[in-house]
Amino acid sequence: MNEILLGIDPREQSIPALVWAADEAERRGLVLRLVVAVPPAHEGLRYDALAHQSALRLRAESAIANAEDLVRELHGGLRIATERVNGVPATVLRDLAAHAALVVVGSRRLGRAAEVFSESSVVVPLTAHAACPVVVVRVPEHAAVHPPTLVVGVDGSPSSQAAVAFAAAEASLREARLRAVWVWPPSLLTHDDVDEGLAERRRLLAESVAGWAEKYPDVAVSQEVLRGHPVEQLTLTSQESLALIVGRRGRGGYSGMRLGSTVHGLLHRAMCPVITVPLPAARRAAGRPGMGRPVPFPYDRPAPAR
Repeated sequence: MNEILLGIDPREQSIPALVWAADEAERRGLVLRLVVAVPPAHEGLRYDALAHQSALRLRAESAIANAEDLVRELHGGLRIATERVNGVPATVLRDLAAHAALVVVGSRRLGRAAEVFSESSVVVPLTAHAACPVVVVRVPEHAAVHPPTLVVGVDGSPSSQAAVAFAAAEASLREARLRAVWVWPPSLLTHDDVDEGLAERRRLLAESVAGWAEKYPDVAVSQEVLRGHPVEQLTLTSQESLALIVGRRGRGGYSGMRLGSTVHGLLHRAMCPVITVPLPAARRAAGRPGMGRPVPFPYDRPAPAR
């Protein structure tokens, strides 16, 4: 895990994603690997398949060369590796993610159905299946806002615990404050005791972030319980954030189901980069929280030296 993987789309290069990945690789002292995948030609095309593949390869080579040139302009001393791979882009990046610290991609802003079912989709299938955190950069981070802030969505689940662990370490690395947000949707079926409900969720939120301020004393952690729809409320928090960090908690067959509705909605609506953190494999194998010995999160980094 000594590299950050950036997926290059030869059809529509995402400058914000490239800048984000280069900055993060520089910040972490990691190799930036630029990867472009050339999809296979379909049978039955009306034009020559070999000529089509040759054109795709040329476009891929040009895209990756342009991306490398831009990265070198931004960070002259950054270690860069480039790779052109034949295969479906989402599958190629998913396989390479097993050896990466982060995978970064832009977004072609496909519709929700196309993101799930289209062969050209990368964001949803990659985010749903990658073994490492996936960063989707639709718009640049809000770096001019002070103090710099990272937002992490919390709901008490094991996947949100993984997101908090990643977010605390990232906030320390960026010298940013961490805003932990629990969104409490209003109930349509029962009458809520608002005061009691807020008190309970504030307690659960405090438990979810307990210990991270001590591990990273340079990080100021704030806690908020917001009432409303999770996608809408978290989208509002993204308007002045460096990034919005959430856990991947969905299960099931289709990629959208595996992500969960909140993450799927944020990928389309958040106004800053979205970092989706998977539950570590060892943690998934351990079963329910509290069963057996605790498994350390791979996102933990040593606390800063004092």
